Amino acid sequence: MGKHIPVLLKETIEGLNIKPDGIYLDLTIGRGGHSGEILKRLTSGHLYGVDQDQEAINESEKYLKTISSNFTLVHSNFSYIDEILKNLNIKYVDGVLMDLGVSSPQFDEGYRGFSYREDAPLDMRMDQRNDLTAYKIVNTYTLDEIFKIIRDYGEDKFAYSIAKNIVKYRENKPIETTFELVEIIKRSKPEKELRKVGHPAKQVFQALRIAVNDELNVLTNTLDKVLKHLRPGGGRLAVITFHSLEDRITKNCFKEASIEEGNRYDFPIKGEEKEYRLINRKPIIASEDEIKENHRSVSAKLRIIERK
Repeated sequence: MGKHIPVLLKETIEGLNIKPDGIYLDLTIGRGGHSGEILKRLTSGHLYGVDQDQEAINESEKYLKTISSNFTLVHSNFSYIDEILKNLNIKYVDGVLMDLGVSSPQFDEGYRGFSYREDAPLDMRMDQRNDLTAYKIVNTYTLDEIFKIIRDYGEDKFAYSIAKNIVKYRENKPIETTFELVEIIKRSKPEKELRKVGHPAKQVFQALRIAVNDELNVLTNTLDKVLKHLRPGGGRLAVITFHSLEDRITKNCFKEASIEEGNRYDFPIKGEEKEYRLINRKPIIASEDEIKENHRSVSAKLRIIERK
C-alpha cells in the first residue's frame, strides 16, 4: 500500500488556528495524515473524523490511536454533516477540514478502479455501499450522457470522440476494466496529443469519478451546511481542492459568504454585514519542495474562511 502524504499539511494546520480545547471535524479523514496533526495539538479538545470509505476509517483509526484517544470516527458521506453533528449532540465546531483529493492508497489499491495505471474492474466508488459504478456509466449511459460527463467534469477537448468510441466498443462486449477503457481513450486521441506530458486518460478518469460519486453537487451542498456549524467568533473551514471545478465552487461559496456587494457605479452602499471573512484571498499552493517530494500536491489549492 502506498504511503499517503498529506498535502499542504503545515499550511492547513496553521490556517485552522487550533485551540487545545477545541472541537475539530475532519470530513475526509483518509489515512489520518491531517487529523493526526490536529490531534497532537489537542489537550481537552476532541477530533471527529468522517469518511465514506470504510478502509480509510479502519486505517486512520490504527494511526490516530498511537497519538491520543480524543477522537471519534464516523463512517458516512460528509453531505450528512447536519445529521452527523445532531447525533453527536454538537452544534458548533472550532474548525473543519475538507481535503477533496482521492487518497494515495485509493489510487494505489488497483482493485478500486480509480487508477488508469492499474488494471482493475471499473468501479470508482468512494463508498462501496452505493450502486452506481464507472462500469454502469460506460456500459449503459447514452452517447450524449457520456459526452457531457467527460466534457463537463473532465474538461477533455476530445470528449465527443471518446464517448463515441466507448459506445461503439460496447456494442461487441461490455467495457469491464480500467485498461480496456484506457485503450479506447488512447484510440480516440490524435498521435500529437498522446505525446504530450501527462496520462491521456487522466481527465476521463477524473470525470467518471466525479459522476460516480456525485462530487460537485455534494460539495456545493456541504459547504453551505458546514459554514452554519462554524463557531461564531473564530470557527474556521479549510478546503483543499485538486481541480478547477472544485476550486471554483469553493471560491464562489466563500466569496458569497464573506464579501459585501456594494453599488460601485454610484457610491458604495453598505450591504448586510457578512458573518464570515476570508483568511486568504488567493489560494495557498504547494511549495516547490513539497511538489518535489509529493507530485500529487502540484494541483492542490487551499482556501480558508472564518466565522466572525
